[in-house]
Amino acid sequence: KHVVSTQEYGVSKHKFFGGEQRVYQHVSSELSCDMKFGVYLPPNYSSETSEKFPILYFLSGLTCTEENFINKSGMQRFAAKHGVVVINPDTSPRGSDHPKEHVDWDFGSGAGFYVDATAEPWKSNYRMYSYIVSELPKVVLENFNVSSENVALSGHSMGGHGALVISMKNPTMFKCVTALSPISNPCKGPWGIKAFSNYLGSDQKEWEEWDATCLAANFTASAPLNIMVDQGETDRFLKEELLTSHFIEAAQKNDALEVDYRVRDGYDHFYPFISTVIEEHFEYIARFIC
Repeated sequence: KHVVSTQEYGVSKHKFFGGEQRVYQHVSSELSCDMKFGVYLPPNYSSETSEKFPILYFLSGLTCTEENFINKSGMQRFAAKHGVVVINPDTSPRGSDHPKEHVDWDFGSGAGFYVDATAEPWKSNYRMYSYIVSELPKVVLENFNVSSENVALSGHSMGGHGALVISMKNPTMFKCVTALSPISNPCKGPWGIKAFSNYLGSDQKEWEEWDATCLAANFTASAPLNIMVDQGETDRFLKEELLTSHFIEAAQKNDALEVDYRVRDGYDHFYPFISTVIEEHFEYIARFIC
C-alpha cells in the first residue's frame, strides 16, 4: 500500500454526515515530497463489498491546501446523499524550497497550476499534472474500494483550470467535469502568464497546451465531454484573470464539448459561492457516475 498509516503521521479522521472525512499522507515520487489528500467516505461505503464506489476528484485553487475544500464547502452532505467518495489533494509540492518558491501567494508553493513544469528549477518536482492523472489515482485505487470507470473531476479557480485542462487531455478518464470560477484562458491573464513563464519557459505555443480555451478550440473525442461551468457574476477576478467567457465561447463552437454554463447573479469568487452551488454540482455529477 502507498498510503501511510494515520497513526504514524497523525492525520485526521472525523465522522461527517454519517460517513468519515479522512486525511492521508503519502510519499509522492512525482513531486519528491510527502503529500496530503482528503478522502470522504460516504455512509454506505464498505471495503468488503464487490461494489465499486463512484469517485470525485476535486482540485483547489491558489493558496489552498487539502483543508480548504474539506472545511469550507459543505460537500460532505451531498457526497453522503449520493454515495460518492471524494478525493481532494493539495495544490503543489511542499518543502522543496526552490528560489522564490514561497515569496508570492500566486506562484510556487500553493500554486502548482496542475502542469508538468519544463523549466528549471521547477521541472524537477512541479509535476502536478502527472500527480493528478497518474500517481494519485493509483494510490486511491490500491487503497480504497472505488471505481476506475465512474469517475468525475471538479475544481475551483486554479483548480477549475486544472479540471478543464486535465479532462480535455484525458477525455476517457472522466464521465464528466465541473469547474467553479475557473481560470479559463491563462495565456491571457496575469496569474497564468506569471505561472506559465516560470514553469514552462518563454515558448507561448507550449503554454497553449495547458490553456483550456486553446484546448477547447481544437478538442476532439469519440463522444462529447460533459462539462458544467459555474461562475459568480460579481467575481472581481472575472474580467482580467478568469476570462471564463473565452472558454465558453470556444467550447460552444465545438460539438465534442457539451457545456452547461451557469452564471450566478450577485455571487463572487470565494467559498460562500462554492458552498451555495456545490449541491448542484453533485446533482450534475451523480447523473453520470452514480
